Amino acid sequence: MFPFAAAAESASESAGQAVGFPSLFLLVALGSVVPVVPTGAIVSSASVVGFHQQAPLTLLVFLVSAGAAFLGDLVLYWLGRRGVRSRNGSRWLTQLQDRAPEQRLATAQRRLERHGVAVLVLSRLIPAGRIPVMLACLLADMPLRVFLRGDVVACLAWAALYGAIGILGGSLFAEPWQGVLLAVCLTVAISAVPAVYRRLRGERSARA
Repeated sequence: MFPFAAAAESASESAGQAVGFPSLFLLVALGSVVPVVPTGAIVSSASVVGFHQQAPLTLLVFLVSAGAAFLGDLVLYWLGRRGVRSRNGSRWLTQLQDRAPEQRLATAQRRLERHGVAVLVLSRLIPAGRIPVMLACLLADMPLRVFLRGDVVACLAWAALYGAIGILGGSLFAEPWQGVLLAVCLTVAISAVPAVYRRLRGERSARA
């Protein structure tokens, strides 16, 4: 009876992993191409679940997340380059421009001129920083291979950051759902920091 129960539990976990990791890859890759999916919260939640599994799956979550983010950035940058080189542009380039206000784009362009591809790493770690920097790279006609060389490090750092948030949530609570809730709250709070900062800075400038 006990061996059968153990085998059933192991089969259930294997089935969950077989479904979970492809879903994680697709969601993160989709979120990198269409920046409306909360990829950070997804990675952190997956890390919480991996932390609570019998096998140490957090490393696999990290690798899958980083690979998916890199693939999504590759696709989006390639589509953006096609739009830049086309006389009529493209809807992908238009979407990037719509998500990169002039002030943030100008800041990204200045930082790109000073620091080069190192800015890509920081842009991945700052909420809402990826698209302005990617657009700045496109407008600077950065070769695809140069962009990808910097983006590899950026995606690894991003996956490590949000994976660490998930591990933190998983280590603080006995139940996975509690850790997932904490991880989601932390990622939402992190994503809100730039907007709050810009609002406070705007109010301070208005008073001055």
